Amino acid sequence: MKEWTRDERYRALSGPEDIRDLYERTQTSAYRQLYHVQPITGLSSDPNGFALHKGVWHLCYQWCPWGAVHGLKYWYHVTSPDLVHWQNAGIGLAPDCFYDNRGAHSGSGISRGDDLVFFYTGNHRDEDWTRTPYTCAAKLGPDNRPVKLDKPLFGPRDDHSEHQRDPKVVWNAADQTYYIFIGAQTLDKRGCVMVYRSKELLSGWEYAGELRVPGYESFGGMWECPYIVNISGHDVLIFSPQYTKLPGRGESTNHNVYLIGRMDYDALTFTPQGDYHYLDYGFDFYAAQGAASIGDPDKAILIAWIGLPDNHYPTAEEDADWEGSLSLPRELRVKDGRLLQTPIPAVRALREAEVPADGTLPAACELEIDCPDGDFDLNLFTRPDGSGGLRLHYDSTRRVCAVDRSGMDLRFNQQVGEALEMPLESGLRTLDIFIDRSSCEIFANDGEATFTTHAYPTAREFHYTASEGVKLHIFPMSRSVTDEFVL
Repeated sequence: MKEWTRDERYRALSGPEDIRDLYERTQTSAYRQLYHVQPITGLSSDPNGFALHKGVWHLCYQWCPWGAVHGLKYWYHVTSPDLVHWQNAGIGLAPDCFYDNRGAHSGSGISRGDDLVFFYTGNHRDEDWTRTPYTCAAKLGPDNRPVKLDKPLFGPRDDHSEHQRDPKVVWNAADQTYYIFIGAQTLDKRGCVMVYRSKELLSGWEYAGELRVPGYESFGGMWECPYIVNISGHDVLIFSPQYTKLPGRGESTNHNVYLIGRMDYDALTFTPQGDYHYLDYGFDFYAAQGAASIGDPDKAILIAWIGLPDNHYPTAEEDADWEGSLSLPRELRVKDGRLLQTPIPAVRALREAEVPADGTLPAACELEIDCPDGDFDLNLFTRPDGSGGLRLHYDSTRRVCAVDRSGMDLRFNQQVGEALEMPLESGLRTLDIFIDRSSCEIFANDGEATFTTHAYPTAREFHYTASEGVKLHIFPMSRSVTDEFVL
């Protein structure tokens, strides 16, 4: 993989011609996806600014245009009428002012009346490369391009480390107040959430304090992308703890977890009702963000980065040097103290006519699977003789589905592990698997558990094998994400 200098990573775009050739080379990749949002060039990471506004879904992704490297970050903007068909809208936020001179970093959006407002972290660095994070805002203009406010809403606090980012804005109807939750780190390097509040959306912000989460005072070294939502009367706290290893997660130090409990805005306390749970059990799932302003109290809509900080993938070795995508949007509901996650129903409109279950896999497809009683195996992306592939083994005694990707031709991120387990409290009955050229999203038992991974099958790896009794229905999927060059 290319070694990048700081100047190369932090070069600013001067115009479309800077990356037009890179875009054209990216289009030749066999791993460009059909129905997942992906970068036009370079690297995509965290989803940002996810909101429904006047019947249109708006979504941005953190974007470094030059290659599969974390450098100068932009927001790239896409829109959709239905969360399935996405269209490129161009640069959403550019790092072009004093407060974000080294990156427009992650944040959120909210729709209020005629305004769609984006909140983001301005990553400022001085000549000595000292970081100063600012919480900034922008309004969507009449040309569908965000227009930044002249000044930040507020700057950093010196009673926490420099890691203060990812503003998530929430409206609390009970006290008619807006809250911003900031992912943060204490001076002694513990992960936490800082909370600000205001009666007005774009002014009057004051620091309210640090969110108290009893039992989680020393849980990881930084909490990224905090998100609080109420679903059917249950408060859910989702965040991404870093710099820590957690049980069953191999050598990874970056995770996405959730707690169900009760949020007390007066006391700034989230009281968990039970232990934390992994939001997704797979290798590649991080920085999940919920959509704002959807208007349904019984569900949330969530999307995440299919990737992890510090990891890299085979497309980084291609001539175009690109990587990353976003997950399918998921509906979240609460049942029996757990989140259920299901792909949005509209995605099934992409199904083409069912094809025979003859041992071959389309490059982009959905698999509906009825699982037999007892142990079984399902091996995806195998060679013609059935060897290798992405191996799923269900152990009915332990009620665990183990996923191992070490058998594929293209191996990557081996240092964090190639095998993980997805536990299933009620046993495994059904699987719904979405494959899209370089990703695989597994939904077990109508959303009881999920497992997301990148997978890069070579030309000989479009086959599968299954134990006796496994019943598969295979539906090729049509394109729903446009890939035009829009800047």
